[in-house]
Amino acid sequence: MYRDKKIIAIIPARSGSKGVKDKNIKELCGKPLIAYTIEAAQRSNVFDCIFVSTDSEKYAQIAKQYGAEVPFLRSAENSSDKSGTWDVVREVLAKLDEKFDIVILLQPTSPLRMEKDIINALDLFFTKNADKVVSVCETDHPAFWCNTLDETLSMKDFVKKEYNLPRQALPKTYTLNGAVYICKAELLSRNISFYDDKSYAYIMSKEASIDIDSELDFKIAELCYNERVKNKRM
Repeated sequence: MYRDKKIIAIIPARSGSKGVKDKNIKELCGKPLIAYTIEAAQRSNVFDCIFVSTDSEKYAQIAKQYGAEVPFLRSAENSSDKSGTWDVVREVLAKLDEKFDIVILLQPTSPLRMEKDIINALDLFFTKNADKVVSVCETDHPAFWCNTLDETLSMKDFVKKEYNLPRQALPKTYTLNGAVYICKAELLSRNISFYDDKSYAYIMSKEASIDIDSELDFKIAELCYNERVKNKRM
């Protein structure tokens, strides 16, 4: 237990990704992608259970090899690419005999998330007496410079006049990075919003926020991971 609370990490790892084949177990610097999240969860020492939800026996065996619990496979109902992540979480909580106070969702596509990010996000959760905490990182470019385009590709009013300023003159903007989601377990029995007055942002570095969705993301993550290892040795 951590701060007298029973906490579960749930790592969703569906097989059959379309963008990158078997993305969640594809090797990154010699280890399956999912291993990085399992190991970060272990090093944080805050979890009573580290659970991997997968529809694949192969994925389950790899997860167990790295120390995660996979007592059952995900249902077919929650195994399509259209399945909701929080439906998967609710399925796990419903099937487990144990009851937990806090659920922390850790997506395996964030391999550079560190144990300190998990601990610091959880400490923020307690400090704020929050219902939820969501990790974010600063955007590469101000969100004020983003907009939609219609079929004409017209740039009229693409950037509002008040935001047509040098980047340094604009407020910082942030984006969800998908690395850490924390929620009181009791709230997950129903559909909830993660973006209300009892939800708070945990800000992560851009490097730790790399979210893998393509082969290019893998290459970037590999470069950043190798640089991290190199710096530790120095």
